[in-house]
Amino acid sequence: MPDCVGVKFENGPKIHWLHPGDAPFTAGDTCVVKSRRGIEIGIVRTEVRTADRASGEVIRVASHQDLETRDRLAKRAEDLTWLLRARSRQEGIQMKIVSVEFTLDEAVVFVHYSAEKHPNLRGLTRTLGDHTSARVEFVNVGPRDEARILGTLGACGTGSCSSTWLQGFSSVSIRMARDQQLPLNPEKISGPCGRLMCCLQYEHEMYKILLKELPKRGGKACHTETGACGRVVKLDPLRGTADLKTDEGYLEAVPAHLLERPGKR
Repeated sequence: MPDCVGVKFENGPKIHWLHPGDAPFTAGDTCVVKSRRGIEIGIVRTEVRTADRASGEVIRVASHQDLETRDRLAKRAEDLTWLLRARSRQEGIQMKIVSVEFTLDEAVVFVHYSAEKHPNLRGLTRTLGDHTSARVEFVNVGPRDEARILGTLGACGTGSCSSTWLQGFSSVSIRMARDQQLPLNPEKISGPCGRLMCCLQYEHEMYKILLKELPKRGGKACHTETGACGRVVKLDPLRGTADLKTDEGYLEAVPAHLLERPGKR
């Protein structure tokens, strides 16, 4: 396995592993790198370590001129973003322009967009051709990648996982919300991207273990001490209790170890 360093780019938190090259640098330095996309600016986040493979190489520590070029191209990219948004609305193209990025050598310009159907991009390509000689690459991104690029706030009040630290997206299902006894309200369990919150998966394995010790929700159960029987209407895996609605209409929270199925004695 090759020696690599972890490098983060401005379009998200993902760490990319690049060959360190011969340039002297330390973790935290802003460097010019050659990635699969081209020449870019990135921040070195790790010391040298082994990785499965390198996806590029660190060329040098970024100079003052490199940083000025980055800032100038970022301003041009922002102007082009608004131009493309206006042009797409003018032409009735059903798409959302998320961001525009130049490589540091201005050889390639990446246009990230989201669309349910593949749009006709020829008009936008001509528009870009009037303002830059860079090769244009359109990249269709999903809702979670859109949140990663734009940067969003999560329900916790801090930056969303996808835009601050998450290195990849795993499958999140509605079953995870059910197992954690969360209200199945889309506004409560969806992130700013409109998809189920990534954080639903973090504690799911522990909830699965705790649920094995609890009775089934909706099933019949009896209190071993009082003899009261009823139906389990709610579970609290963290406290190890279940809400039992008795046949007489009472509702009480009962420790799970004091419940058993009718007729089991």
